[in-house]
Formats: sequence, structure tokens, C-alpha cells
Amino acid sequence: MTSPGLRVLVVDDERAIRRYLHAALSMQDITVMEAYSGEDALRSVAVDRPDVVILDLGLPDMEGVEVTRRIREWAEVPIIILSVREQESEKIAALDAGADDYLTKPFGTGELMARIRAALRRSIRKDNEPVIMVNQLKIDLERRQVMVADHEIALTPTEYDILRLLAQNLGKVITHRQLLQHIWGHASEEDLHLLRVNISNLRRKIEPDPSRPHYIRTEAGVGYRLRSDA
Repeated sequence: MTSPGLRVLVVDDERAIRRYLHAALSMQDITVMEAYSGEDALRSVAVDRPDVVILDLGLPDMEGVEVTRRIREWAEVPIIILSVREQESEKIAALDAGADDYLTKPFGTGELMARIRAALRRSIRKDNEPVIMVNQLKIDLERRQVMVADHEIALTPTEYDILRLLAQNLGKVITHRQLLQHIWGHASEEDLHLLRVNISNLRRKIEPDPSRPHYIRTEAGVGYRLRSDA
């Protein structure tokens, strides 16, 4: 269930999509605001302070990626991209710009609501939760301690930094480039082998069956996410 009083900004230049989302979200007791252009969206985020932004990539005045990038200069509001574009490069660009999630049209209302709830949980946890729990996996950010089924797991500093970044963005896809930049710096942006080796080692330590990962999910061609529903 979503929190009462939730405010969602829908940004799409197609009136039919805005109407559909307005009706679907209103049935969930969500207050829906609408914008049809990038400038309109930026103005609404600044003035109306929505809890979540649902953003189309193809807007009449600017690309949704640019809208995302500009919002991220001053706001941490969760952004869910909603688009007909299915190319991995489009998804990676949006996520690298700061989007929290990406949903391809056509979509189901149930899946959209699940993505909204996950984005809100991440937003709250980022501000208030030093201990992150996912099933039997416990990550204590303050103590830099990782536990699986009450057993402490010894990680290398690099493995811990990867897991911490994934945990701080629980349920969100973190792209290969974001991980490489954050952990190793800009010089290693293209070194996917380095990232994959460390992910493999991390999985061997925390996964019940590393060949069938339970916690760290691979998003093919895009990156990784730590599942919030593992």
C-alpha cells in the first residue's frame, strides 16, 4: 500500500497517457499532478514538491534524460522513467542521469505501483536507515558489517563498497558505469571485467547459491540491482 497523501507528478506529452495514469493512480488515493513538457515538469517539481515523478523520455521541448539531469542538480525526488523506448542505451542514459527506475510501455498498473512503492522505500531508507535488511542479508552501514543468517561475512574493501552502493539504492538498477566510476574512478569506466570479477566474488560470499543469485540481480547489458524483495 502507498502512504495516504502521496503526490505524484506525471510528465507526458500524450494526453491519453496522462488521463490513464491520472485515473489509475487516483484510484489508489494518490494526488496526481500533470505536466506535458520538460520546462513544465521542472517548474512543477520546484513549486509543487511531488513525492515521485513519472517521466516520459520523449517530450516536445527536451529529452527526459535532460529533465532528469536538471532535476538531480537540486532535488532527490524519486524519478521513474516511463517510455516506449526499449534500447539498453536509452535505459543506461536515463539511469546514469539519475533516474531511479525504468518501465517500458505498455505496462501494468500493478507493476507501476510496485515500482513507486520501491522508490519511496529507497528514499526513506537513504535518509533514516543505517541498517539495511534484505531477507537474511543484513548490512550495517554505520559499523561496516555484513551478516548473512546471523553469520558475519568478511568482505574486501572493494566488495563492501560495491554492496554498500547497491544497498543504498535498494531495488534500483545501478549501471556498470555508475559502479565503475563510484568504486574505481573515471579511469576504469570501461573495465567491465574488473566489475564482473568483484561481483562474482561478492556473490560467492553472500548468496545461498552463487550460480542462481538470490540478492544481486543482473540487468543484462545495463548493470546490477540489490533486490528489495529477495
